[in-house]
Amino acid sequence: MKVTVVGCTHAGTFAIKQILAEHPDADVTVYEKNDNISFLSCGIALYLGGKVADPQGLFYSSPEELKSLGANVQMGHNVLAIDADQKTVTVEDLATHAQTTESYDKLVMTSGSWPIIPKIEGIDGDHVKLCKNWNHAQTLIEEAKHAKHITVIGAGYIGAELAEAYSTTGHNVTLIDAMDRVMPKYFDQEFTDVIEQDYRDNHVQLALGETVQSFTDTGDGVTIKTDKGSYDTNLAILCIGFRPNTALLKGQVDMAQNGAIITDDYMRSSNPDIFAAGDSAAVHYNPTHQNAYIPLATNAVRQGILVGKNLVNPTVKYMGTQSSSGLALYGRTIVSTGLTLAAAKQQGINAEQVIVKDNYRPEFMPSTEPVLMSLVYDPDSKRILGGALMSKYDVSQSANTLSVCIQNENTIDDLAMVDMLFQPNFDRPFNYLNILAQAAQTQVTSLETTK
Repeated sequence: MKVTVVGCTHAGTFAIKQILAEHPDADVTVYEKNDNISFLSCGIALYLGGKVADPQGLFYSSPEELKSLGANVQMGHNVLAIDADQKTVTVEDLATHAQTTESYDKLVMTSGSWPIIPKIEGIDGDHVKLCKNWNHAQTLIEEAKHAKHITVIGAGYIGAELAEAYSTTGHNVTLIDAMDRVMPKYFDQEFTDVIEQDYRDNHVQLALGETVQSFTDTGDGVTIKTDKGSYDTNLAILCIGFRPNTALLKGQVDMAQNGAIITDDYMRSSNPDIFAAGDSAAVHYNPTHQNAYIPLATNAVRQGILVGKNLVNPTVKYMGTQSSSGLALYGRTIVSTGLTLAAAKQQGINAEQVIVKDNYRPEFMPSTEPVLMSLVYDPDSKRILGGALMSKYDVSQSANTLSVCIQNENTIDDLAMVDMLFQPNFDRPFNYLNILAQAAQTQVTSLETTK
């Protein structure tokens, strides 16, 4: 069985390992146009901010490891074309520019994504950079050595982390976003108000609700013009979002509107011999029971493993995702899973939200910390749809608990009374998640009495 893998970051790496574990006799060839694999791009901000001293720790595999497992690893090779009918790929060796066409029995599309680069005047200038891969990280750390002012464009997760990282390394930082809040896809305003104040307290200039119109090179930097003002900076970093690298299969398999490949429960595309995983694929989003595009490493590694398990026969179903994610900014743990209230309303989902702030453990303890929590739920079925937590205490694993609740379609009644340990070092007789769900129960009762 000849297996061709296109691209090798998270999904590709895990797919190759699982394929060879399940099918040690398979002839697996991977084509990767870069000179490295398995780079944890979510660690770029940690590297730039000095929290990770050795960047090699951000790689969890290598071409050598995959070769030792039996894979034919072709680094510096770019796939130019895929013919799904003939089951062939045409590949260019980027060093020699020689082109070859090879056949396959199974194709694994793990080609990832690429930053969105809108058509804005001057966006291709020397002082406007991207933030996606290892080469970008190397460029950014070198550029930052000579920059006094750094502007981050896009206040999603990556932009938010970069702005914080550079504000701790002696740089003047501006954060620009067309939306009027930071990270609005993940957190409601009660959360983002706190985050934005943390930025201001750490001297980050926020330019929210502003759309970039042009970049003008100034020799040692760039002037960024928005619809509301202009900003002079030495370095501009685009963090607007990502789109899937799937043009090679356009018109050959079913895709979402943005080009993400749609798969079944076994990671098979509409062509059963073509699999897709990671940023090149859509995910099955459990809160809505619909396909969605959510490019996260967590999704990629799970989908990659499933490709290996289902390559020959449909064996293990994809569980879907809640898009659970988190970050740490200025000493706060900030995590979310599932739908925000705004996202639920936008999709026409019947939803309510309760927001609670409470200390994570009793006040008689030597110290405690408040936890800001939200829970989004369907008031009719009481099914949990989403949630978020923020605290200077590490509440990250509580988002995973909520994720399991969404996965299993648990209700607020389940969460209100589910057994959780009590010990004053850790929490109250009712864990703060119990308290959050109990507040939702009270809200439902109130809603029912006002009908």
